[in-house]
Amino acid sequence: MQMETLQKDMIAAMKAKDKVRKDAISTLVSAVKKVAIDEGCRDDIKEELVDRVILKEIKTVKEQIDSCPEGREDLKAEYQARYDVFSEYAPKLMSEEEVKTYITEKFAEVVATKNKGQIMKAVMVELKGKADGKVINQVVAQLCE
Repeated sequence: MQMETLQKDMIAAMKAKDKVRKDAISTLVSAVKKVAIDEGCRDDIKEELVDRVILKEIKTVKEQIDSCPEGREDLKAEYQARYDVFSEYAPKLMSEEEVKTYITEKFAEVVATKNKGQIMKAVMVELKGKADGKVINQVVAQLCE
């Protein structure tokens, strides 16, 4: 996802007076800018960084939905609306089969050791932001059996 796309969509939401969408996209834009400043690439924001932040924000709002008290349907609806908007911008993640194929092809020598820690260390560097960490962990556990 390009930072420019997020900003254009935020402006479009403002013009359409869609407050929920504008607020959600604004949250993403500010989170991306904050991470970019923290990592020292304020002027050159890469797609990988934007995707990583979007996935982190999706995870956060999903936790908010799950931990929302039963009686607070208004909050739950707000979190769900934000989650829906974030999901539109989420990068396509690799499936379990794609992860398994990728790991067995690219990391065959590390997989041969059957050392889960070493495999995870090598694999996570390459697959971070491309696949869900839980899926990667499950695949590596299967390969270590």
